[in-house]
Amino acid sequence: MSQPELPALPVTFRPNRTRAVLLTIGVLMFAVISAVGLLLETLSPGERASFVFTGALMFGVLLLLSRPKVVAEESGVTVVNLTTRRRLAWAEILQVNLRPGDAWVFLDLSDGTSLPALGIQPGIAKEKAIRDARALRALVEAHGTHAD
Repeated sequence: MSQPELPALPVTFRPNRTRAVLLTIGVLMFAVISAVGLLLETLSPGERASFVFTGALMFGVLLLLSRPKVVAEESGVTVVNLTTRRRLAWAEILQVNLRPGDAWVFLDLSDGTSLPALGIQPGIAKEKAIRDARALRALVEAHGTHAD
């Protein structure tokens, strides 16, 4: 298998289709739930506000689910997952793994741990996730200081 071409840095890997679906559903859910709450004439102002709040809360959850990304720059990699952000130097990443059946990429780190990188996930765009994982792996091999 040939070595994938290195992408120009900085590069951001994120599940764009999944993100688009989540944000579209979030906006639609917020609009529908809010509209229902505002159009029901028998509701009090507090009950109407609770409909809008519930729609906003559901949108917020879907927004959080659409957050993951992996950003590769000259100085290293930033992994943004649902609620966390971790900055890694290239040398800290020993291996990039996306095995069959994995829900997302895992980064094997020099401290002996493994970090999930939810920004590269097969979900509804398996081929893109495989290309992104290969590109990140090639970047790690090119910029890392570890021995293979």
